[in-house]
Amino acid sequence: MLKEIQIVLCFFFAFVFAILYEITLQSGCVLSCMPISKQFLTQEDIMSQSRSIIFVETTDRLEPPPLVSCSVESATRIYHDRPVVFFMKGLNNSTWLDSNSTYTAFSLLSTMKNVFIFPFQMETLFQETPLLPWYHKVNATQEKYWVHISSDASRLALIWKYGGTYMDTDVISIRPIPVTNFLAAQASQFSSNGIFGFPHHHWFIWDCMKDFVQNYNGHIWGNQGPLLMTRRLQALCNLTNFHNVEDQSCQNISFLHPQRFYPIPYPAWRQYYKVWKRSPDFNNSYALHLWNFMNKEHKTVVAGSNTLVENLYKTYCPTTYKALIQGTEGSGHMQQNKTE
Repeated sequence: MLKEIQIVLCFFFAFVFAILYEITLQSGCVLSCMPISKQFLTQEDIMSQSRSIIFVETTDRLEPPPLVSCSVESATRIYHDRPVVFFMKGLNNSTWLDSNSTYTAFSLLSTMKNVFIFPFQMETLFQETPLLPWYHKVNATQEKYWVHISSDASRLALIWKYGGTYMDTDVISIRPIPVTNFLAAQASQFSSNGIFGFPHHHWFIWDCMKDFVQNYNGHIWGNQGPLLMTRRLQALCNLTNFHNVEDQSCQNISFLHPQRFYPIPYPAWRQYYKVWKRSPDFNNSYALHLWNFMNKEHKTVVAGSNTLVENLYKTYCPTTYKALIQGTEGSGHMQQNKTE
């Protein structure tokens, strides 16, 4: 009799588990009411709602540096009800980095309920897109900017297949982006590709992938990135200069004012690593792009320096700050100049 009761209970709990699983996926509350461990959810389960915040690492690096960790953590805090997905080329399907990992950044990120880290292979990712023939043809070893070019291609394929919002790993989120179909203006009439959002299978992203292949030139930095986005947008819209802090719209695509993500333009990127007498409020911004590509001097965040970037870490990625900045206090070097 006891054995029969145990069998009945097993079937009952399996049935309840299956029902809760289906309700979780169908209701779109994969995170806020998820009754099961995230290890049991597949990549397709997580990204099926086109609501993911997507980051991509196209090198084989396995330990994210503090700025990458801060970018991911800030997104998890601002978008706590959405999946934050980090794709890493260096991982493989048999690798699982969790809270017991020897990689410090992975240990802290893995404790956040809405962070999901997946491996990816470019050839698989580019299947059924215009990028696959190009990928088979290109010689990566001969490409000067391959890390950037492969990242430009990967982000397009990911947004095409899954939808959501792509962000560079040097973007610190500070408040939610209120629109879904958008490009970010780096300057008037010039689009970046460091952050953008579209639903899956959106025609604009398909056109971008076709342009990527048709106008491919690996010798020009950004030709497959911000220059591509700008080309496609200019082909659709009569772009004008921004007035005040007002966004533009064309073909149901929002073109967001440079203040939204680039309040400090790239020639002034060092301002993030200086001490300000009065810190900016960034009231017109949704996130801050720190222009890490420009940081050839390898400036870092130093605990106790009171620089703008240190204060951003304290506010928007406090776990990263405590573990990776305060925890390694005394390492790194950074000039501390004052500015208005």
